[in-house]
Amino acid sequence: MIQAADLPDTIAVFPLPGALLLPRSLLPLHIFEPRYLQMLEDALKTSQRLIGMVQPFSGHSSDDDLHEIGCAGRITQFSETEDGRYLITLSGVSRFRIKEETDGFTPYRRCQVSWDGFDRDLGKVESDIRFDRPEFLDLLERFFSSRSLSTDWDALKDADDELLINSLSMMLDFEPEEKQALLEAPGLATRLETLTTLIEFALFGGSNEETLQ
Repeated sequence: MIQAADLPDTIAVFPLPGALLLPRSLLPLHIFEPRYLQMLEDALKTSQRLIGMVQPFSGHSSDDDLHEIGCAGRITQFSETEDGRYLITLSGVSRFRIKEETDGFTPYRRCQVSWDGFDRDLGKVESDIRFDRPEFLDLLERFFSSRSLSTDWDALKDADDELLINSLSMMLDFEPEEKQALLEAPGLATRLETLTTLIEFALFGGSNEETLQ
């Protein structure tokens, strides 16, 4: 496990619209652009093997301005295809705050970051004692039904609070700015409130902009 003292001051960042990584969660990625293949190779040479996932502001281009808060993941699995692409898995380590983007000779972007304020990301798995799981799963079932989605409901019922809430936050098809709101939630209880509100507005209509104010 990575300790706070092991976290570097500068990391490579991967701006990917709509891709959300959360601490203690897993994000599979398909790497094929030459600049990100170089990023992967460079990250694998370091002891931490960290890549920072961050949302570009416009949600369209990796050359856009970046949101201030992202989440770093450790490369825990990778495999190479015959045509030189990589399939990797990032394990979420900690959120970070971008201080400034650094100039350099790499084809990918690098940023100086601060890990201050995200101590709980390196701590124990979180839970929410106020979580009404039956009520939430009922809402979720209606949401899935409205979109003709299927899932393993027994697995959802048995999953611990953090795994359930974080996995849904990462996998459900929300807009990039909504994903950012889920990332920036201070803790699990706040993330659950945000996730529930997003699902309710997706079901019943309304302005997501109003929801997140």
